[in-house]
Amino acid sequence: MAIKQLTPEQVHTMSLEEKDTWWLKNVYRGDMPQLTWRSGITGMLLGAFLSLTNLYIGARTGWSLGVGITSVILAFGLFKVLSRLGLGSDMTVLENNAMQSIATSAGYMNAPLFTSLAAYSMVTTTIIPMGRAMVWMFILAILGVLFAFPMKKRFINDEQLPFPEGMAAGVVMDALHESDEKEGLFKAKLLLGGGLASALLELLRDDKVMRALFALKSIPHYYDEVFYHGWFAELLKRWGLSPALRGIPLNELTIRFDTSIIFVATGGLMGIRTGASLLLGGILNYWILAPLLIQHGIILPRNGHYGFGQITIWALWGGVACMTTSSLYAFFSKPKVILDAFRGLSRKGGARDVLADIELPVKLSIIGVPVVGLVVVVLGQLWFGIAWWLGIIAVPLVFVFSLIAVNSTGITAITPTGALGKLTQLTYGVLAPKNITTNLMTAGVTAEVASNTANLLMDIKPGYMLGGKPRHQAMGHVLGTVAGLVLSVPIWYLVLIQGDISRYGTEQLPVPSALTWKAVAEVLMKGLDFLHPTAKSAVVVGAIVGILVEVTKQLTKNRFPLSAVALGLAFILNFTDIWSMFLGSFLFWLIERRAAGWHRARERESRLSETEPGGAPAPPVERPWYALAAENTEAICAGVIAGGSLMGIGLSVLGVLVLPDVLEAASLTKALGQILDFLPK
Repeated sequence: MAIKQLTPEQVHTMSLEEKDTWWLKNVYRGDMPQLTWRSGITGMLLGAFLSLTNLYIGARTGWSLGVGITSVILAFGLFKVLSRLGLGSDMTVLENNAMQSIATSAGYMNAPLFTSLAAYSMVTTTIIPMGRAMVWMFILAILGVLFAFPMKKRFINDEQLPFPEGMAAGVVMDALHESDEKEGLFKAKLLLGGGLASALLELLRDDKVMRALFALKSIPHYYDEVFYHGWFAELLKRWGLSPALRGIPLNELTIRFDTSIIFVATGGLMGIRTGASLLLGGILNYWILAPLLIQHGIILPRNGHYGFGQITIWALWGGVACMTTSSLYAFFSKPKVILDAFRGLSRKGGARDVLADIELPVKLSIIGVPVVGLVVVVLGQLWFGIAWWLGIIAVPLVFVFSLIAVNSTGITAITPTGALGKLTQLTYGVLAPKNITTNLMTAGVTAEVASNTANLLMDIKPGYMLGGKPRHQAMGHVLGTVAGLVLSVPIWYLVLIQGDISRYGTEQLPVPSALTWKAVAEVLMKGLDFLHPTAKSAVVVGAIVGILVEVTKQLTKNRFPLSAVALGLAFILNFTDIWSMFLGSFLFWLIERRAAGWHRARERESRLSETEPGGAPAPPVERPWYALAAENTEAICAGVIAGGSLMGIGLSVLGVLVLPDVLEAASLTKALGQILDFLPK
C-alpha cells in the first residue's frame, strides 16, 4: 500500500487541526494489532542484543549506530519463517513498528556509559556503582520521553519534518509487509536492489576489509594512502597534484570526495533546501574560514595535523549559536501550535483535540518533567556533587537543546549530541568555574536527554506514516530502555571495565567520546580565555544569522531557499559528509524536476486528444525511469540506507572482533610464503 502523505502545499497551508483530522481519517489504523506481547518481547530481545553491538562499537569508536531498520528486517524475517513453519502468523506492519521503537530505544540508550559516565570515572578515578548507573540512565531516558511528546505536535504533526532515518524505516516496513500487492512488490524490489548495491559499495569502501584482502594478495603498500586519505586524494597524488587552500592540503580541511552512498541517500530524503544549506555552510567553514584561521594561527595543529577535530574546536560555537536561535525562534514564532499541543487540559480552552484519545497526554509531560527533573537534581547532588541550583538550571537547558536536536535530526537524521554537550560544558564553565565534575555531569544530562528526545521522535515518524498509536510507541520506548539496561550495563561493568579504572582510554577500551568530554572539561578548568575572540564573535554572528533566516522564511511564506539549522550544522560536520548529502539532494531534485516536466507534457497531450473532434483519451504510456525514481524516492533511499547500515554494523563488529587477527594472519601468511621460497622444491 502506498503511504499516504500530505503534499508540500498542504503542509504549508493547512492548520494543525486540519492536518490531524486528515491523518485520523486517511492514515490511522487503530484496529490493527500494534504493541502486542510478541512485538514487545521480540523488540526487547532484539534491542538487548543490538545494544551490545552499539555498546562495544561506541566504546571503540565513539559512534552510536542506528539499529531501527536492522531490527525491522530481522523481526520481519523471523516471523515470516515461523509463519511458513506453521508456528505462528506474520507480524503486522504496526506490530513491527512497535517492535522497532523498543529495539531502537534499547540500542541507543547506553551512550552515557562510554561518554559522560566514563569521563566522570576517569576524572575522579572512581567507578560509579552499577546500580547507580542504571538508575541514572533510566531517569534520563524517561525525561527524554516526557520532553518529546509536546514537541511531536509541532515537528511531526504540523511541520511534517522528514526525519530521514525514520522515514526510511517506515518505507521499509510498508514495502516488506505490503509486498503481496503489485506496488508493494515493486517497492520491495527497489528496496532490495538499493540495499544490495549499498552493502557492496560499503564493503568495498571499508579500509579494514580491503587491507586484509590486499595483505593476503600482497598488493603494494602504497594503497595504505587510499585507506587513510581516500581514493580522490590518492588519485590526485598519483597525477602529481597536491591541491591546497592557503597552503593547507585539502585533506587536512576534510575536503574529500570519496562519497558515502549512505549519506547520498540521506540527502535524497532531506531535500534540496537542506542539502544546499549544508553545502553553503560547509564551503563557508572549510573553504574560506578554516584556511584563513589556520593561516593566522587561530586554529592550531595537533600532532602536526589539523583535520576535523581541530577545526571544530573553533567552528562549533558559531554553528551551534545559529542552530540555537533559529530553533528557538521557529518554535516560539507559532504560539498557536504550542497552545494546540496543550489543548485538552481544560475543556474551557476551546474544541477538544481530535487526537486526544491516542496521543500521549500532554498533562503527563507538564506534571512529569518537573517531577522527574527534581529527581535528576536530587540524584545529581547526592551522587555527583552537583549543587541544587546548578542542577535546576540544567532542566530548562534540556528543553533548549532538545529543540536544536529535534530540528537537526528532523531534517538531516544527525543528532549533534557532542556539540550540545560541549555547549553545556561552556555554559557551566561560566556558572561553575573549575568544577570539573559538575561540568561533565550537567553536560551528560542535557546532551543525553536531548538525544533521547530527538531519537524518540525519529521512532515516532514511521508510526505516524503508517497510522500507529503514539502512546504505544511511548510505552515501547520505556520497554526498550529497560531491555538495554538489563543486558548492556552488566556487560559493560563485568566484561569490559572489569572493575579496573585504568582500562579507560587504553587500546582495549579507548572510549574516544569520553576522552573528548574530559579534555573539554579540563580546558574549561582554566577559564574561558581559551575561547579565541574570533570564536566569541562567531557566536554573535551565528545567533543573528539564525534569527534572520527564520524571519525571512516567515516573510516569504517558507519560500526562502535556506535552512538555518542546516547552515549551523555544517559547522560541526566534516565536508566529506556534507558534500555527500548535498549530492544526494541535488540528484533527486533533478530527477523530480525532469519527472514533473514529463507529467506536464503527458497532461497536455491528454487535454489535446480530448478536445479534438472524435478524439479518444491518450493511451497509457510506460513511465520512464526518472518518473519511477521520483515516485519511489523513499523506497530507493531507504533500501540504500538499510543495506549500507546493515553492512556497516557487520563490518564494525567484524573490525573490532575479527579483522585484527585476519590482518595478523595475513602478514604471517605472507612471511611464511617468503620463507618457503628459499626452501628446496
